Amino acid sequence: MSGIGFGQRPQTVGQRAVKVLWTAIWLVFLGAPVTDLLHGGHPTGARVLGWLGLAVFVTWYMLLIFRTGRGDRTALVLGSVAVLAAQSAVLSLTLGREWLVLFVYVAIASGAALPTRLSRWTVPAACAVMAALAFAVPDGVDLLWGLLPPALLGGFAMTGVRELIRTTIALREARATVAHLAANEERLRLARDLHDLLGHSLSVITLKSELAGRMLPGHPEEAARQVADIEQVSRQALVDVREAVTGYRRLRLAGELAGARLALRAAGVVPDLPDEAGAGDVPEEAESALAWALREAVTNVVRHSGARRCTVGLVRWQTLQGPVLELSVEDNGSGSPGASHALGNGLRGLGERLGAVGGTLEAGPVRHGFRLVARVPVERVADPAPGGGAA
Repeated sequence: MSGIGFGQRPQTVGQRAVKVLWTAIWLVFLGAPVTDLLHGGHPTGARVLGWLGLAVFVTWYMLLIFRTGRGDRTALVLGSVAVLAAQSAVLSLTLGREWLVLFVYVAIASGAALPTRLSRWTVPAACAVMAALAFAVPDGVDLLWGLLPPALLGGFAMTGVRELIRTTIALREARATVAHLAANEERLRLARDLHDLLGHSLSVITLKSELAGRMLPGHPEEAARQVADIEQVSRQALVDVREAVTGYRRLRLAGELAGARLALRAAGVVPDLPDEAGAGDVPEEAESALAWALREAVTNVVRHSGARRCTVGLVRWQTLQGPVLELSVEDNGSGSPGASHALGNGLRGLGERLGAVGGTLEAGPVRHGFRLVARVPVERVADPAPGGGAA
């Protein structure tokens, strides 16, 4: 069963059950009213009405708590809190002092469901009504001093929780916006680079095509020369585009380490990364494969692991097959990368990419999280001899 991120609404039945369970734990303090109904010596009619009133109170309270942080209409929520307080007052006056504990839940519900500008008044108001009723019911003052502190502290604590939830939701939306803007900026950069690469070449091709068209009837030799120039410019433009695309796709460890540090910090994960890439004389293809492994691992940590810390190591080893560069990424989460899905797709692709440059990949859960280890040879892998195998 997956957990619920802070400030996120439950999406599945299991997540809703977990939230209900955590909310219902605090209903254990309703033991006093329940004991009063069972052993308080009330008439049958009063007990029936008491059970009904308690059930309605708990249902109303749970609905208000579940609406914490939502943009509901304030007037509707304020009216709901007022109804909850009125019901608590009626039950306390008719059934006795044990029912004053309901005002603790009224204070908590008002702090959780109302904006801070209102809850800073409604929480003390609920405590004041409870204090007034304590003097009205027999022996109520004896319980008052034990109920006032949890009512005040619980109510104002829930105002802080509500603001924290709202801030978390706003931060999550801001991160999504930043990611969208970054993607748009990358598209614009690619568009500018392609324009710079192809703008001049296409302009030359257009001019020479028009010139060849005008020369073709009377000067076929000159037209043929222009066509040859068009072919040469076109081939060069194709080479430039291929080099540009290859440059976009080829990653570098230094850049990926910097990007990983930013991504982890933005996700609230403490990064422990080496200061320098230390690739040295590693072939470009091998370094690019390690950079892809780092990007995939960090992405899985941010998206799936729920980790609070991520450690990246980059060391050189001398093995029987020769020197290798080893990249390790370890987190203390609950099992990145999302169990079987990423293991069957993202990591399989990484294994193929590393295998193409003579490297290896190991990934799996450890005692306190998940660990990925990628190794590539420092020296370039020799190409197969001619005729020694399939291309």
